[in-house]
Amino acid sequence: MRGAVLVATAAAIGNMLQGWDNATIAGAVMYIKKEFKLEGDPTTEGLIVAMSLIGATVITTFSGPLSDSIGRRPMMIMSSILYFASGLVMFWAPDVHVLLLARLLDGFGIGLAVTLVPVYISETAPAEIRGLLNTLPQFTGSIGMFLSYCMVFGMSLTKSPSWRMMLGILFMPSLVYLALTVLFLPESPRWLVSKGRMNEAKKVLQALRGREDVAGELALLVEGLGSSGDTSVEEYIIGPASGESSTRKGQIRLYGPEGGQSLIAKPVTGQSTFGIVSRHGSIVNQSMPLIDPVVTLFGSVHEKVPGETGSMRSMLLPNFGSMLNNMAGDQQGKEDHWDMESQKEGDGDASDPEADYEETLKSPLLSRQTSTTVDKDVVSRRGSSIIMRPNAAGETVSATGIGGGWQLMWKRTERVDGTGKKEEGYQRIYLHQDGADAHQHGSSLSVPGGEMQGEGEYIQAAGLVSQSALRIGSFPIGSEVMRPTEKATKGPSWKEIFEPGVKRALFVGMGIQILQQFSGINGVLYYTPQILEQAGVGVLLSNLGLGSASASLLISALTTFLMLPSIGIAMRLMDVAGRRSLLLSTIPVLIISLIVLVIGSLVNMGSVANATISTISVVAYFCCFVMGFGPVPNILCSEIFPTRVRGLCIAICALTFWIGDIIVTYSLPVMLTSIGLGGVFGAYAIICIISWIFVFLKVPETKGMPLEVISDFFAVGAKQPDAADL
Repeated sequence: MRGAVLVATAAAIGNMLQGWDNATIAGAVMYIKKEFKLEGDPTTEGLIVAMSLIGATVITTFSGPLSDSIGRRPMMIMSSILYFASGLVMFWAPDVHVLLLARLLDGFGIGLAVTLVPVYISETAPAEIRGLLNTLPQFTGSIGMFLSYCMVFGMSLTKSPSWRMMLGILFMPSLVYLALTVLFLPESPRWLVSKGRMNEAKKVLQALRGREDVAGELALLVEGLGSSGDTSVEEYIIGPASGESSTRKGQIRLYGPEGGQSLIAKPVTGQSTFGIVSRHGSIVNQSMPLIDPVVTLFGSVHEKVPGETGSMRSMLLPNFGSMLNNMAGDQQGKEDHWDMESQKEGDGDASDPEADYEETLKSPLLSRQTSTTVDKDVVSRRGSSIIMRPNAAGETVSATGIGGGWQLMWKRTERVDGTGKKEEGYQRIYLHQDGADAHQHGSSLSVPGGEMQGEGEYIQAAGLVSQSALRIGSFPIGSEVMRPTEKATKGPSWKEIFEPGVKRALFVGMGIQILQQFSGINGVLYYTPQILEQAGVGVLLSNLGLGSASASLLISALTTFLMLPSIGIAMRLMDVAGRRSLLLSTIPVLIISLIVLVIGSLVNMGSVANATISTISVVAYFCCFVMGFGPVPNILCSEIFPTRVRGLCIAICALTFWIGDIIVTYSLPVMLTSIGLGGVFGAYAIICIISWIFVFLKVPETKGMPLEVISDFFAVGAKQPDAADL
């Protein structure tokens, strides 16, 4: 994981510069007002702050399509150059107009970084630690804010604080970011695959994962280019196939991305947790009928879902990985061509789970292999020869594993075209074991219609099935065909964002972004010194001889410092508790903090008491925000869209983000004047209540799931009827 961690850390420097800029302008604006005499002109004051947001909004409109066209890395290089140029211009700015131009350039750099860094990290990170790594931008952003507040506080103690120095010093860390983007960061492997540059993508993946065998993940990236619109859920009883066995009636053969890897599977129904949810929509959640079926479907993988499944849980058993990762040792070397057998006519329809069960009750689903002598990388397990190939670190590596307990396999299919001619093709399957009770060895396993008998090892699994995006010829899967089809490598089209799954994901992404902004965080951050000054924090530090401006800057620095351990906790929990759980547990604290701020602003409890309450509430608000509502929206938006339209959809969500940011930031001075501090925080509290309801009903849990599986889940979930329609 070292390569992915280092790359994510370097990319997150772009967000550190954003945090630096946010804190710097919050402190510098007090001195800008004095020099340009803007005390009576809140409109110009708000424009100086909001100009960077306008720039970010403008550049975001083009960033998605551009990043899909020329790549993620060139756009991050461009961001670092814009940061550098804006810092130099702000350092020189002789008047308000030049300052506004510099802030616009700064906004261009911020917009590119904020939009593309989460996407880049999501596309390079392993699924198991993607949440942790995608919290790094929030962490580095808070570090940038802390360092900037410390710098501004130090300058505020001088006789003549220079706002030009405060803003212009940005060019120094931007040089570091420029060097990292040019010399260290690789291109996103998913983007390289989307352009058919497979050799480059393979080398990048090998460097990021620290191992040579990346066939499974490379195949996954290719499959991610396909459409999820035809995705369906199928359920199987599966196990390893012997090299000499053929499929029986009602059975199919599943293949891995390398030769010698195959399974025998028998389709069943009514077995898997998320299979049941996919068929019945939100019926299993009638106690909360307004919950989106997509949320229920995702939850069926992470949680125990009540209903028909009884004690079934989505739990990955250790033997499942072994079975899928280490298959058919005696086939290696024998079957370089590895014949893929299709079902013969009369074998029964594999898609009909009830077909010919009676004839197969006494036949084993899996053919037991003959034990053979193998080399040190092959071990004998329960009488079967199984390949186990270690990586450089000596750890067993799966060519079929794609992260989060999911495995990538293929099956052969036939269809009849318009002329009556049979055409052969392949469907890809994302497999996930379902239910601890499904594992059997050397005994019978109950399935609809009877029991499966045999000495093999049975695993109950559910799969997301769709047409393969691989260019497959006479050989089914392998390095020589590990390329996307021409259709899959075509550029994105606006038409694709109207597919049901993409529309549902867009609704979630745009909704969570606009609610995050209307909860008031960026407005509070930009104006924290002034808000705390109005709250009377100077009283707390009067004994130190600090002025009110310096005192409020010091409190802001301490507040951002306290955010860091909170973000550290969020990084630890993001892939454990999950994104949805963090939101549902931290938003109530935001609501309570804002209500306390309202009470403190309306009730006169004395200057010291009011200052203490305001400071504690603001600190609690910030710390809980950076644990949930801060990082999660960007993480979700970088995860939930298909590869083909990820750039377009991210641009739409980011545009929503920046428009909301502009509205909140530009309106805050006016709101403070018209309805006061209590009214502002009261409005934010109402928005936070709405946000909690939205998250509970509409936002699914995506922890630990490969990006391609997430987009398939949205496609399947979007087909389900809402509870209100049942």
